[in-house]
Amino acid sequence: MIYKDKKRAAFSNGTADTSTLDPEEVSRFNQLAEEWWKPDGAFKVVHAFNKTRVAKLSQTLPQIMDRDARTDKPLAGLSLLDVGCGAGIVSEPMARLGATVTAVDASERNILVAQKHAGEAGLDIDYRHALAEDIAETGQQFDLVMSLEVIEHVADARVFLEVLSTLVKPGGALGIGTLNRTPLSFIKAIIGAEYVLRWLPKGTHSWRKFVRPSELDDVLLPRGFRVVDRCGVDFNLFTRKWSTIRSMNSTYLQFYKRAAA
Repeated sequence: MIYKDKKRAAFSNGTADTSTLDPEEVSRFNQLAEEWWKPDGAFKVVHAFNKTRVAKLSQTLPQIMDRDARTDKPLAGLSLLDVGCGAGIVSEPMARLGATVTAVDASERNILVAQKHAGEAGLDIDYRHALAEDIAETGQQFDLVMSLEVIEHVADARVFLEVLSTLVKPGGALGIGTLNRTPLSFIKAIIGAEYVLRWLPKGTHSWRKFVRPSELDDVLLPRGFRVVDRCGVDFNLFTRKWSTIRSMNSTYLQFYKRAAA
C-alpha cells in the first residue's frame, strides 16, 4: 500500500558533513521564484496559509523568549535566522516585529527576488544564497531559528536537524513547520492540493519525505531541546479559511527551546 511506512533515505543516520542540498528540489523552486509575490501566482494559497502561520509565530516566538507579544517590536534585540526563506514571506514579517533577520535559501533566484522585495519595502534583511550548513561553518548562532516547510525538501532530514540545532544559542528557540507523514497528509497535501484543487504545482511534495513530530523529537531532545508549543494548521472547506488546530495529522508547527548554558 502507498501509506506503508519504510525507512527513508531522507531521514537517514547520516553524518553532520553530509550536504542537505537536493538539486532537484532547488531546480523546481528556482523555476518558480518569480511567482512568490504574485497575488494570483503559483503560491497564491501559500500566502493565505502564511497569514495564519505568521500570526502564530508572532504570538509564540515572543512568549518563548519572555517578551510581550502585544508591543510593536516584541522581537527587538533578538537575532533570527530563517532557513529556506524562499522569497521572504516570513522573513519580512519577523523583521517588522523588530528581529535582526538573516535569511538563507538554496535557490539563488529566490534570494534575488527576496532582496528586491525587501528593498522596495524598506526592510533591512541579510539575505544569503546559502545552506544551513554554510552558516553553521561560520560558528554563528541566533536567538531564534526557524525553518518552515523546508525539511520535507532536503536530501537528509536528520542531518538538517542536527545542523539547525547547532545554530540556536543556548536559551534560544527553534521553530519547525512541516507536514506529518500520515494518510491524511497524503490526501490533503498531495491528492487535494496538487491534483484536485491545483493549489500547488504537481510534484511540489513527496509524501515519503514528510516528517513525523516524533522524528523531530528523536533528533532534538537529546541535543538539549524541549518542546514548548505545537499545533496543526488546517484549511476549513466550509469557511474557506486557514486556522491553527490541535490536531497535527497534516501540516503542523512545532516549537523548541534550547537549554541555557
